[in-house]
Amino acid sequence: MAEKRDYYEVLGVDKNASADEIKKAYRKLAKKYHPDLNPDDKVGAEAKFKEASEAYEVLSDADKKARYDQFGHAGVDPNAAAGYGGGGFGGFGGFGGFEDFDLGDLFGGIFGGGSSRRNPNAPQRGRDVHMNIDLTFEEACFGAQKEVTVSHLESCSACHGSGAAPGSHPTRCTACGGTGQVKSVQRTPFGSMQSVRTCEVCRGKGTIISEPCKTCRGEGSLRQSKKINVNVPGGIDGGQTLNVRGEGDIGKNGGPSGDLLITVRVKPHKIFVRQGSDILCDYPITFVQATLGGEVSVPTIDGNVTYNIPEGTQPGTVFRLKNKGAVKLNGSSRGDQYVKVQVEIPKGLTENQKDLLRRFDDNVDPSKYKRKKTFGEKFKEFFE
Repeated sequence: MAEKRDYYEVLGVDKNASADEIKKAYRKLAKKYHPDLNPDDKVGAEAKFKEASEAYEVLSDADKKARYDQFGHAGVDPNAAAGYGGGGFGGFGGFGGFEDFDLGDLFGGIFGGGSSRRNPNAPQRGRDVHMNIDLTFEEACFGAQKEVTVSHLESCSACHGSGAAPGSHPTRCTACGGTGQVKSVQRTPFGSMQSVRTCEVCRGKGTIISEPCKTCRGEGSLRQSKKINVNVPGGIDGGQTLNVRGEGDIGKNGGPSGDLLITVRVKPHKIFVRQGSDILCDYPITFVQATLGGEVSVPTIDGNVTYNIPEGTQPGTVFRLKNKGAVKLNGSSRGDQYVKVQVEIPKGLTENQKDLLRRFDDNVDPSKYKRKKTFGEKFKEFFE
């Protein structure tokens, strides 16, 4: 049997090489000698590929590397290791011997990992895409159809999502058998312990693309901008989010696309304020209108409506306009509009106008001022 070459020599690195230098050297050799990329010399390439993989398996593991540096191949050879370490742990023989087991099976239940890792070829849902949309006050109240431009990942039209150039196709990675994971077995005093790591050759994808698609550079998808129409329901409020199914990034391996999540921002109105499905507003009237009452024109989101102000309306009085509010979300009925009266006192009156008001005040029966009368009585009681 041919003598094994020094692992450092196989990878072409120095004994003091860092973990990153060892990994880079292995990746370079793995790509160079991968059997799928060497159709003219598969046998020779496979032998060199396995030799490089064996060297990397040892030198990438700190414990194995330390044993190899001290004892050479005997320190990491499974058969030699069993004889070398077996005598020192003979006391464990009373357990009747350990069967081969997987480290993932041993620790998976505790850490949620191990051999039950996700299959890289299993369908994966695409990511959700987030964006904002601005609405006018009226659009939020009544609903609207808005055209938005979404930027999301779509399947590459050149390679139809395969990532391989037209006329070619991805091939199964022979290093991991298409699983995207490489298992390694190490004999210990407890039996054969198996560990799992991501395949360095295909980087966990399970396939090799020898001729990547030039359009998507082998990714199988491209970020594209697309215009879509979105139905905004009436009654939606600022900060709420619309969910448009299937308009996010495309899924992988046949998985469903993600969703488009649109967060609503409502522009403030100059007159109205929303409170759920109800609308609030202040309405200024004159001193005379408040005193004598009269017909006024009140603005609503449906247009102006006529309202009769009662005689003697006090400042701060609130009256309701039924069904003049916003549409109730996911319903057909509407809220109300509440109008708060603000009595405005005039400034800058002429002397003639002031004199008229003084004569008016002198001719008004004090009992007509109910609040003033009540306050006067309380004031008198306070000092008595």
